[in-house]
Amino acid sequence: MVAFVRVGSVSALQPGWVIEAKIGENYYAVCNAGGAIHCLDGECPCTGGPLSQGSLRNDLLVCPWHGWRFDRDGVCAYDDSIRIAKFPVKIEGDNILIDVSQPPSPPS
Repeated sequence: MVAFVRVGSVSALQPGWVIEAKIGENYYAVCNAGGAIHCLDGECPCTGGPLSQGSLRNDLLVCPWHGWRFDRDGVCAYDDSIRIAKFPVKIEGDNILIDVSQPPSPPS
């Protein structure tokens, strides 16, 4: 797989918004939290809820099914032992690119 893949444009991803990106069979949540764009796994560990269809509340990604919340590093707001993958993001002009070619690093 190519390292970085275009998934959207910066101008279309307003602060406080989430867009869903699909690469292959996997979904990713691309978030603009206060102007900082980051990408997290699109599947919630609770019951597989579609985080990529979630929303941002106080810069936390919220699962639309059960309300689990994750910070920009993929750490659950309720239990820091629960984590989802975070993926590298690169901005080139107005393009948002994510790298899902390597296994993600564990959240810090």
